[in-house]
Amino acid sequence: MSEQVKEELTKDAPTMVDYVINIRRVTKVTKGGKRFAFSALVVSGDKNGSVGVAQGKSREASAAIAKATNRARKNLIQIPLRGSTLPYNVAGRHGASTVLMRPAYKGTGVIAGGAVRSIMEALGVKDVLAKSLGASNRMNVVKAALNALAKLRSLRHVAHTRGKTTEQIMKGCHGNSTK
Repeated sequence: MSEQVKEELTKDAPTMVDYVINIRRVTKVTKGGKRFAFSALVVSGDKNGSVGVAQGKSREASAAIAKATNRARKNLIQIPLRGSTLPYNVAGRHGASTVLMRPAYKGTGVIAGGAVRSIMEALGVKDVLAKSLGASNRMNVVKAALNALAKLRSLRHVAHTRGKTTEQIMKGCHGNSTK
């Protein structure tokens, strides 16, 4: 391929980012002794509204991370954003973990901890307020955050579901309706 074609392909291809959330060493006790293996939790995203999470298991840590990364990239989900933040407040639960997320003004930054911060950065959200409540198990916090993000709907989707135009929905949101 020529240099120009290579540049065009790399320019159009989204750059993926990967964050390793957790690596655990797990042990299987057998008659002959202990067998060690690794379990990795990885978040992948294109920093443009798509994010995926997966777990990989292997005898070596690097192989577990590679498996998790490949699975996460295959399981990308599209999340509707409003600029560099979320469209509205949302909360998600999984097990004993709860994650609350609120949109923030431009320049606020990602105010979130641990696993939720990694998800927001992979998603491409630059301004958000997030709080993790309850159990701090990283797997459950990640699943709770994804449950919350899965609840988000775009304005176009809401208008289509209600059988209205986006202008009619926006008019109702700003209190311009008659009482």
